[in-house]
Amino acid sequence: MDLNFQNPNRARDHLANERTFLAWLRTGMSAVIFGFAIGRFGLALRQFGEMETTHAPLSTGLSVYVGMVSILAGIAMVCVGIVRYRKTRIQLDQGTFEPAPSLVYLVGILSALFGLALAIYLILVRHMLF
Repeated sequence: MDLNFQNPNRARDHLANERTFLAWLRTGMSAVIFGFAIGRFGLALRQFGEMETTHAPLSTGLSVYVGMVSILAGIAMVCVGIVRYRKTRIQLDQGTFEPAPSLVYLVGILSALFGLALAIYLILVRHMLF
């Protein structure tokens, strides 16, 4: 890639594209780590329950499944970030950049729905335990 300086904004645009990709990467990896923690926490609770001789083994509930969904969502975010980075890089080189607002809306809506689902799950689990 030759960043000739006929367009002084070109280097800045490419650097902004890289920063945006790194934000996708951080967000995706955070979702993966969060999902692992959720799933592992459910398994740890079950192991603690099994050590108690007076109680039957506890179920992990939906925590393992919620953790898997979060991990898969994180992997999907990283993949989308890679695709978006590459597409933006090509568009910047050709001078035909087009923003992707629908992608931003989709990720935002799905994140909000996932957070809502987690909140509802916690409320349901609390009512089952108490």
